Amino acid sequence: MRITVLGGSGAWPAAGTACSGFLVEHEGFRLLLDAGYATLPRLLETTRADQLDAVLISHGHPDHCADLNPLLRARVLIADPPPPLPVFAPTSALNAVLALDRPGMLDDAIALQEFEPGRSLTVGPFTVRTRLLPHWVPNAGMRLEADDAVIAYTGDCGPDPAVVELASRADLLIAEATYPEHVPTEDDRYLTSARQAAEQAARADVGQLVLTHLWPGTDPNAAMDAARSEYSGPIEIARSGLRLSP
Repeated sequence: MRITVLGGSGAWPAAGTACSGFLVEHEGFRLLLDAGYATLPRLLETTRADQLDAVLISHGHPDHCADLNPLLRARVLIADPPPPLPVFAPTSALNAVLALDRPGMLDDAIALQEFEPGRSLTVGPFTVRTRLLPHWVPNAGMRLEADDAVIAYTGDCGPDPAVVELASRADLLIAEATYPEHVPTEDDRYLTSARQAAEQAARADVGQLVLTHLWPGTDPNAAMDAARSEYSGPIEIARSGLRLSP
């Protein structure tokens, strides 16, 4: 399994960055995990739009799914369109982004498969376990397994025992870490700090931690330092172009 980080900026893409998006490849299968703002240009640096095999979306906030619209346009508006792209997302999560174009325009580009978080899915060579994690909208935390490799992804969420369950002994945990140390009171049920993400990684005994969704302007070193105080394994910051092999 190989993962290419397309972006890891929270809320909006700062200059030269992209929001949440990860290209996960295994046995020639290309899976896009989230498609936030500005991820499509990063994807197209390595993969044509018509070479993508499936998309898996954690939740409906635009910094996680907005670039699904230009991705589908890049598939349906070419001279020889590929078959509809399987897209897996929580129920109704993509209503807004799919309504950006005139009715019917993208119908031949997408094979939408909605699910309730808590279900298990089969996506190409991946077995995907999902859990509902606390956020302002329904958010699916995920555990992806293929052969002996396991990665876990939180989407966006507040601290929750289900994160530790999903990430248990995973090779890699990609964890939302909007703030380095402290989450403001009004957000603390729905977002996680780097320190809290590291606490969960340590409890889950993961092999590596990747901090993502840092608030624009956050000092990555501050996030790293906060995480290192709780987790002794390898830590990375999700940045465009980073490649990982669990």
